[in-house]
Amino acid sequence: MENLSPCPKCKSEYTYEMDGLMVCPDCGFEWNPSESEEEIETGLVVKDFNGNILADGDAVVTIKDLPVKGAPKPIKAGTKVKNIRLVEGDHNIDCKIDGFGSMALKSEFVRKA
Repeated sequence: MENLSPCPKCKSEYTYEMDGLMVCPDCGFEWNPSESEEEIETGLVVKDFNGNILADGDAVVTIKDLPVKGAPKPIKAGTKVKNIRLVEGDHNIDCKIDGFGSMALKSEFVRKA
């Protein structure tokens, strides 16, 4: 018999394959076995301007000047931002930028450093 992977949600060992997907009969969860377990568990995949997948703790670089409400100057293109944290929502990167403080950025305006 095949050695099938357990369900990533409930960890049940009674899984089966159906139409190219793996299915758990206990919790009803369906997943693609070719996806990584991290993507399945978090469900949050954030990509930068070039399509690279970002992760918590990565460093990114802004690709254009970003205006900041209430600040006299924008965040310049090429500003390196270290130790990002990924969150749900429109602005899906939380970070701290020197000279600006805590910020929320959109992943479409950064590239992985």
